[in-house]
Amino acid sequence: MNRRGEFDVIVVGAGVVGAATALALVREGFEVALVETRPPPCWDARDDVDPRVVALAADAVGLLEELGVWPAIARARASAYQRMRIWDALAPGELQFDAADRGEAALGWIVENRLLQHMLWQALAEPVDGSRAARLSCPAEVASIENEADGVAAMLADGTRLRARLLIAADGAMSPIRTQLGIATRDRDYAQRAIVAHVDTERAHESTAWQRFQPGGPLAFLPLADGRSSIVWSLPSAEAERLLALDEAAFRGELGCAFDFRLGAITATTSRLSFPLRMRLAERYVDGRCVLVGDAAHAVHPLAGQGLNLGLRDARNLRDQLLRAKARNSDIGASHVLRRYERERRSENTLAANSFSLIESAFDSGSTAIAGLRGVALALANRLPPVKRLLGDAAAGRL
Repeated sequence: MNRRGEFDVIVVGAGVVGAATALALVREGFEVALVETRPPPCWDARDDVDPRVVALAADAVGLLEELGVWPAIARARASAYQRMRIWDALAPGELQFDAADRGEAALGWIVENRLLQHMLWQALAEPVDGSRAARLSCPAEVASIENEADGVAAMLADGTRLRARLLIAADGAMSPIRTQLGIATRDRDYAQRAIVAHVDTERAHESTAWQRFQPGGPLAFLPLADGRSSIVWSLPSAEAERLLALDEAAFRGELGCAFDFRLGAITATTSRLSFPLRMRLAERYVDGRCVLVGDAAHAVHPLAGQGLNLGLRDARNLRDQLLRAKARNSDIGASHVLRRYERERRSENTLAANSFSLIESAFDSGSTAIAGLRGVALALANRLPPVKRLLGDAAAGRL
């Protein structure tokens, strides 16, 4: 904070994307104020694995390495997966990816959301190389925002006034900041719920991410470091409610059938959680000196597991745009700086979201004829190296 009591940047929302954005800017010497409504639960290796896990692509891990937090995450409880298997419940044909075929150590990593946030928060509190720590206001809530010609002011609910050249909204899919700014969204309700849980299986997960497409939605088994798998099962809302109401034995039986018993019987499961599936895309990412990142800008279908990867790409791109402006002694909150970020990220995020929706719709059909075409397409793609590599890049979040 300078002599006038101002910051370079205010970041609202300290989930994984918000905390990573704040840390990326702190590491580059920006003075950052971070506002969060509640502190995250602490991560402890003695606790069970967080029900919410994410699949990190190589570029996301690269950003976390740049920020100095990946080694601690990898040592704690991250699970690399070397293979991916994708098939259709209604037709023969399977798409297979292997890191060895690409000359890579892994296709991606499965990591607990709580672990990621915990390590980022720790890093924010521990400055390195002479950088300053972010000023953290938590618990705190932004009551109002004032866009001004040379800055932006955020009034907190407790009366504290923060001022900066730029405000970054990273406050989630329901983003109160986006609402305050009057930024409209384009929404799609999939009329589905995702069931998540961790399960034990008769056979080892083989460090493989598995995904089976079924009428109604995909079922994914993601490998955990402790040998279990984390499931994400997307279903029509009524069917999800029926499965949630089953006792454990009945649920394990239906889950095993839905997964075609690829790993044998389901022998145990944790408590089941669920959440509704919606797509929500902001019509614009910039309002004055305020800019959206992560789920505040784009919430997508989880079938490809790319939501967080897209958000971390937002963080990297915005950091790089601000660094270029700083190197030119330009105003980091100037319209041309933020619009460049918006052009680059909104196009990719919108394309990704619509692609996920198209895939979900294509595989959601129970038509035998359409299922046959899907099976042929999967088998053909698996035999054409250029197509297979392109699809592998997309599946692993490398496009």
